[in-house]
Amino acid sequence: MSTTLIVHASIVTAEEVITNGWLLMQGGRIERIGRMEDGLPEGTKSLERIDAQGGWLVPGFVDVHVHGGAGHDFMDADQAGLDEITRFHANHGTTSILATSLTASRDELTEVLRRVAEYRSRPMPHAQVVGVHFEGPFINPKWKGAQNPDYILPPQKEWLAEWVREFPGLIKIQTLAPESEGALEYIEQLARNGIVPSCGHTDASYDEVIAAADRGLRHAVHTFNAMKPLHHREPGTVGAVLTDDRIMAEVISDGHHVHAGAIKLIARAKGPDKVILVTDAMAAAGMPDGDNYDLGGLPVVMKCGVARLKESGNLAGSTLTMISAFRHMVRAVGVSVSDASKMASGNPARQIGIDRETGSLQAGKRADVLLLDADLELKQVWIGGKRHTEE
Repeated sequence: MSTTLIVHASIVTAEEVITNGWLLMQGGRIERIGRMEDGLPEGTKSLERIDAQGGWLVPGFVDVHVHGGAGHDFMDADQAGLDEITRFHANHGTTSILATSLTASRDELTEVLRRVAEYRSRPMPHAQVVGVHFEGPFINPKWKGAQNPDYILPPQKEWLAEWVREFPGLIKIQTLAPESEGALEYIEQLARNGIVPSCGHTDASYDEVIAAADRGLRHAVHTFNAMKPLHHREPGTVGAVLTDDRIMAEVISDGHHVHAGAIKLIARAKGPDKVILVTDAMAAAGMPDGDNYDLGGLPVVMKCGVARLKESGNLAGSTLTMISAFRHMVRAVGVSVSDASKMASGNPARQIGIDRETGSLQAGKRADVLLLDADLELKQVWIGGKRHTEE
């Protein structure tokens, strides 16, 4: 494994921003972090140094809600397709990723688990697939969004029991409508098995979401999108997500799914430790405009980089990348670089239980590191201490 020393950087750690600092990567891990004024570590004089020129070092992004990219979808991608998805997102700063499903049949969802498990059984050359996020199929047809209504049904406890038995630890999040029949018991089953229960595509009232949180609900997908909205006499799903500190709130920060003012509301209501940036990217991410795409078997048209279902015009996932979401949070929403880093890396890593390994810049953790210039343009990516290059 190579040894890399980066100097003259503003380093975003979990505790502080170190201005004019240095970071040493060795053996795939972060070895040490320090300040230039205190001198460089011993034994590094002969090392080739990368001069950050006052730019930022932030932890690699952790995308817990992403369906695909580069023309491929996690629902059907083979090993070559998985390589293309993870390569594309790694080129835009994502170093850890949850392969996210769509509403589909039991057999199709089981096949997603099988292919992801096989992919994870060998070294992964790009963004690391750290698990699976099942978005559906136990959702509310009223808020189906771009999900296929043919496969929506109430929670099936025996399905989960089989998945956990056959693929232990692989499912990290499952999104469902907490108002559906049997959902509260299913949420408890998820929590018992170490899976984060998430609400989404839901018409749940405020009280129903709070009741679900009492049973273990801890996450909300793409807040504001495909859920019962806020009303002053019935705060709805959105009101519960914004006010219950037990729930982490995802947001798609692309300027299309949620207005910057509404994202600012999420950030103020939840605080920097309870917001998670996601892409919700689909296969068209990184591809040209056109009408030859689909999402879960539903035809999709992409125009000016915005994907919509051909029939209904509903937004169909996104073509967002994590670096673009990160920049939008800083430039349009007005959060600090350090808070945006928590939302893009630290919070999602903690939510899915990989924060001891990655999600922040700290000695001993995997060297998942991003170098940004002063304008937040991505310059270099390291995954496990290895520099990732576009191919």
